Amino acid sequence: MFDLLALAYPWTLVLHIVSVISWMAGIFYLPRLFVYHAEQVTDPKTDEMFQTMERRLLRGIMNPAMIATWVFGIMLLLTPGIVVWSDVWPWTKGASVIAMTVFHQWLAKRRKDFAAGQNTRTGRTYRMMNEVPTLLMVVIVASVVVKF
Repeated sequence: MFDLLALAYPWTLVLHIVSVISWMAGIFYLPRLFVYHAEQVTDPKTDEMFQTMERRLLRGIMNPAMIATWVFGIMLLLTPGIVVWSDVWPWTKGASVIAMTVFHQWLAKRRKDFAAGQNTRTGRTYRMMNEVPTLLMVVIVASVVVKF
C-alpha cells in the first residue's frame, strides 16, 4: 500500500493543496458573512438570505473541503520518506491544522446559533475572529516550507 502512496504522491499533493485552498476560502468568508448578518437590521428576508448563504457555504464547500484536506493530508503523512517525525515542523503543522478544525467547528456552532435566532455576538467579535485562520495559515505554511 505504501508503494502505491509513493506513486500517487504528486496527485495526492495536488488534491491536498486544492482542498486546502477551498477550505480556506470558506473559512475566510463565513466569518465575514457573520459580520454582515450580525449587523443587519432584523429584516426576516435578509436574515433568511444570510442563513441560506451560510448553510450552503458550510455544508456545500467548507465541510467537504475540510474532509478532503484531512484525507489527502493523512495520505501524504503515510507516504514513505515524506515526513521526518523527529523534526518539529510536522507537529507544529499538525497542531495548527487541529486548531483550524476546532475553529471550523466553532463557526459551525455559530451558524446554528444564527439559524436558531440565538446569536449573541457582535460584528466586531466576528471581525476579530476572522484573523484566527490567517494566523494559523501562516504557521502551517511556514512550518511546511521552512521546516522549523
